[in-house]
Amino acid sequence: MTIEKISADELISVILSGIEDVKGKEINLLDLREIDNTVCDYFIICEGTSNTQVNAIVNSIQKKVSKELKDNPWHTEGADNAEWVLIDYVNVVVHVFQKHIREYYDIESLWGDAKTTVIETSY
Repeated sequence: MTIEKISADELISVILSGIEDVKGKEINLLDLREIDNTVCDYFIICEGTSNTQVNAIVNSIQKKVSKELKDNPWHTEGADNAEWVLIDYVNVVVHVFQKHIREYYDIESLWGDAKTTVIETSY
């Protein structure tokens, strides 16, 4: 049995597609590789407008990654209240926020040294 290593680029692409499928908003990709002592290589941060949409984004990401890449998150947190859900794919960690929680924690500024790419959406 061989274990194929999924590239971070493949994983990011599928995650972004999962977010876009359910119209996640304000998507940012933070590249943490140049920063010392980080827990992963990339953060993907986005937001939903309600608990329902946050859960839909999380479910869409997990289904799409599972189906297309045969991979599951190592760990997931926050799904119970759906205000801030963290999906940990080891090298790529996804943060799905409700807007007010995202503004409160402002993790983009905490990781201000990261190279940030704003993902443009067509909706």
